[in-house]
Amino acid sequence: MFKRAAVVVVSCGAVLAGCGTDPRIENEEIVSNLVEAGFPAADIRVVEEAVYVGNDAHVSLTASREMLQPGEGSAEQYRTTNLVSTAAVTRICLNPTSTFNSYSRLSQGLDLAIANYNALGLCFSMVRGPTTGCSANITATTIPGNSGSSGFPSGGRPYGTISIGTGLQTATLDMAEWVITHELGHALGLRHSDFYSHAISCGTAGNEGTAGVGAILIPGTPSTATVNGSLMNSCPRPNETGEFTSTDIIALRALYQC
Repeated sequence: MFKRAAVVVVSCGAVLAGCGTDPRIENEEIVSNLVEAGFPAADIRVVEEAVYVGNDAHVSLTASREMLQPGEGSAEQYRTTNLVSTAAVTRICLNPTSTFNSYSRLSQGLDLAIANYNALGLCFSMVRGPTTGCSANITATTIPGNSGSSGFPSGGRPYGTISIGTGLQTATLDMAEWVITHELGHALGLRHSDFYSHAISCGTAGNEGTAGVGAILIPGTPSTATVNGSLMNSCPRPNETGEFTSTDIIALRALYQC
């Protein structure tokens, strides 16, 4: 789910001295890796020096390289090859920025999204931070609009940022909960359930591609998407509840239940 993204870039000096690789060179490699992994070139975009795929998933250089690594051979709704390590991650802390907290609807939606995941009895718990004892952290920040963006796991850790549109302040609480829960799903490695046809949930044509090992069917879940069939559909419907469907629960427990 992607309409507009804001990416914060930390400057390393007047001429980027000491910054290392030119971001443009890194982005070229990321795009090349995504194409090699199976993503259609038309579905890859660069927004403010960051590469996005599938409308809302930011892909780092490390994550793009991991997508090219051989899988374990087992077809494990859909997920990426990159997952969160349940051996290393037992407590994920969601840390909203002060700006995020200033939007009451977003703040409430974050609490509901955390409760959605904690209700499943997964190997890790989620807690609203800042707090101690975190084995992984995700920052919740804001972007303009009424959508959101996130990314895929890397190095056994969830993606470190979810960006949520401030326009959701005037939407229903259920919609804010849906968007935040959805973006957290990407941070944990879930692909869009209808990645192969956005027409299912969005009403407009669009195909993110199977992405090779980057779109793996999770056992026990359907291989075809339906309207309102999954919280991980590309687009929400007006009557979304913000709650997981039965197949969402099967998918998350298949990946992360101890």
